Amino acid sequence: MKNINSQALQKKAKQYIPGMSQLLSKRPDMFSLGVWPAYYSRAEGAKVWDVDGNEYIDMSIGGIGANVLGYADPDVNAAVIEAVRNGSSSSLNCPEEVALAEALCALHPWAEMARFARSGGEAMAVAVRIARAHTQRDIVVICGYHGWHDWYLAANVGTENALGEHLIPGLSPAGVPRALKGTTLVFRYNDLSSLEKVVAGNKHKIAAIVMEPVRSVQPMPGFLEGVRRLADEEGAVFIVDEISSGFRMNCGGAHLVYGIKPDIAVFSKALGNGYPVAAVIGCAAVMASAQKSFISSTMWTERIGPVAALATIKKFRALGAHEHLMAMGRLVQEGWSAAGQRQGLAVKPSGIYPLSHFVFEDEDHLVMKAFFIQEMLAQGFLASNLFYSMLAHTREHVVAYLASVEDVFGRIKQLKDKGGLRAALKGEPSASGFKRIT
Repeated sequence: MKNINSQALQKKAKQYIPGMSQLLSKRPDMFSLGVWPAYYSRAEGAKVWDVDGNEYIDMSIGGIGANVLGYADPDVNAAVIEAVRNGSSSSLNCPEEVALAEALCALHPWAEMARFARSGGEAMAVAVRIARAHTQRDIVVICGYHGWHDWYLAANVGTENALGEHLIPGLSPAGVPRALKGTTLVFRYNDLSSLEKVVAGNKHKIAAIVMEPVRSVQPMPGFLEGVRRLADEEGAVFIVDEISSGFRMNCGGAHLVYGIKPDIAVFSKALGNGYPVAAVIGCAAVMASAQKSFISSTMWTERIGPVAALATIKKFRALGAHEHLMAMGRLVQEGWSAAGQRQGLAVKPSGIYPLSHFVFEDEDHLVMKAFFIQEMLAQGFLASNLFYSMLAHTREHVVAYLASVEDVFGRIKQLKDKGGLRAALKGEPSASGFKRIT
């Protein structure tokens, strides 16, 4: 595509694509509509070139956490290109899926079998289907964000906002059958008593307890162990969602860091460094129940996903990538805090270091966020209140980024004190999460 203007393309996308983008987190109104470039022409390492020809260092969402090694990683790309040359699909199965199953089980010694998909949301649906087939029960209890499928959004059917504490306030279950009311229940992270109450009220009805092992805060001592115990006592399948947390803190699932053995773990995002692949791994007794149900898809058998995953794991292990991801994320979180203190802004960082984010603790935080994005773009950085670290990020990138952060924080403070922040916006204030989806 030649001679494309980003803002014109956004208007055309709004005309032809409901919601403008296939992923909520990449919609320009999540950043600053009218300013955020939205479309890229090329990406390499930690750099992105937009369709208008502007070059940026990407210190934002790292492909929504998918490009853990960096964009267009040469080793992963080489493996994928070879796979394409040899045929990405055929009437036979690719041997790489067997190799990937073996590799993931070796990284997670508690696991014995694996099934594959191509996106995180569908892999979670597979895991829940397996759990329901295994237990012959219907109810799923969740803690965290697990995708867009009916089984998950059923938590909001007939309730005001059951998912409000799970990152997505205001999310409508429109299109989800009302008959699914009561099939998905919620509990709160680090609040074992909330899970105990759900279990006590649904004895011998719970198919699975599903949770992210970590996101914004670390698990309190005994919390994850308590969830494991309650799952055992109830006879429910314990599923950990590693779609966001996997391959960040270590080479594999974050649950290994905390010494927890689930029955099933689900991976995607970082697993293929931007190529579509997802994995459901688990103990043989539970995974064998996949045979009791119909779980099948043509595109789950293509070759690119497994090849990319194997190449990503190989490089990740060889370089100890998680140590770099943690180090870069820590520098950024500490830099946000220090810059906020020096400039007189209330800035609150949180999240595990490789998936860092901050909030301006101010009633005008969405205006402040949009201005931050606007001014960081002007200084050559794709930036938001999120930083997902990649192996391609260097210390030099972080130092230069934090210098610009300090400068922009200072300008936010000055304009805020003078009452001129909103007038300084060239685009719109940032949207507030999923509330803007309708």
